[in-house]
Amino acid sequence: MSASSSASASSAATGAGAGAAGREADPPEQRRTLAVLIAAQTLSGAGLAAGITVGALLAGDLLGSTGLAGIPSALFTGGAVLGALAIGRICQRHGRRPGLAAGYAAGALGSLGVVAAVAAHHVPLLLFSLFVYGAGTATNLQARYAGADLAPPHRRGRAVSAVLLATTFGAVVGPNLVTVSGTLAEGWGIPALAGPFLLAAAAYGAAAVLLGALLRPDPLLLARRLAAAGPAEAPSAGSVDTDTVAAAGAETTATRGPGLATGLWVMLLGQLVMIAVMTMTPVHLDDHGHGTGATGLVIALHVGAMFLPSPLSGRLVDRCGPVPVAVAGGLTLAAAGVLAAAAPPHSVGAVATALVLLGLGWNLGLVSGTAIVTAAVPLERRASTQGLVDVGLAIAGSTGGLASGAVVALGGYPVLAVGGAAVALLVVPVALATARRPGGAPPRRVSGP
Repeated sequence: MSASSSASASSAATGAGAGAAGREADPPEQRRTLAVLIAAQTLSGAGLAAGITVGALLAGDLLGSTGLAGIPSALFTGGAVLGALAIGRICQRHGRRPGLAAGYAAGALGSLGVVAAVAAHHVPLLLFSLFVYGAGTATNLQARYAGADLAPPHRRGRAVSAVLLATTFGAVVGPNLVTVSGTLAEGWGIPALAGPFLLAAAAYGAAAVLLGALLRPDPLLLARRLAAAGPAEAPSAGSVDTDTVAAAGAETTATRGPGLATGLWVMLLGQLVMIAVMTMTPVHLDDHGHGTGATGLVIALHVGAMFLPSPLSGRLVDRCGPVPVAVAGGLTLAAAGVLAAAAPPHSVGAVATALVLLGLGWNLGLVSGTAIVTAAVPLERRASTQGLVDVGLAIAGSTGGLASGAVVALGGYPVLAVGGAAVALLVVPVALATARRPGGAPPRRVSGP
């Protein structure tokens, strides 16, 4: 073998080794993106938890009817419809950084509006502010897509799960600060139930500032630039990791496939069930004599289960494929509904267990559905399509929240929970139908970019 051949073989071996190493760790641009997103999501989780914990109780206080208690959830998930659409369009045109920062800023503004409305007992302002607050909820979900923009295909599940996991700290701590934030609000002459929205305003505002200042380079814009340049025209070594170039370049051949509809329906059904049951659980507990402390604990455990299992969900998606994980999510949601219906109302532990399963099933569906959608949509249309997907999620959540109060008023909480279980089971045939259709199943795992 000639010296030049030996050198070529050595170079190829070195390149293969570098590629293998690159597949084991995220590129530096992706690591920076995830670090900023994780910090922002840690803050924003507290903002997300405010509406979940006391939104329905606020409606009961100001509107005077249990049947209307689902209105706040319907409003802030309905506001997420407009928020998701606007954020998706901003991200499509200008990148993830301005889109996500604007969404969190709107969430902070809506939170302050809720506080002002409660203090003034002004119902129209409350309803409008809850709608604006929904932009923060939409942004919290949209951030997961930013985590996947620069991720190699075989690590997308883990990238999405890392962003979702970051929400856990604030989302779990937030409901347990109901009493503390309520005391703070009362000290300022504001009703105690407005306290969590003071926390939400600060949390969403801080997340907006953090993303606006530090999410650089913008992951979506960088992914597009690398995909357009291709490996031959990529920036010099050391400035951009070669695995990032390869991962972005692979997206130029992506086409919209049947996985898009599957991913959408998996997430829609899970969102509908989760929002409906979650919305009325605080009212159910309050009706049976449990205080805000017990309610806060149950919701904290539920929100923790929504996000804490994300690393496991992401790893399962990367290793087993998204379809089996979606099926597991549907079955878990159904089990949660059955347990919630059967749980004795006086048993906080039984209700909490049902809500934990509810959060886990939602997480499995969201991570698997997100992976399916991301793989199915070309890079040049990704942000706008993802925004439309989350519009669907917001509509599903709004429908679940609005219907939940009426269902409980007419038939009781157990009827709502059993109905949710029946809807959740629809995830199974939706996912399996795609898996059985020739060419319709998303890839199980990509070995490398």
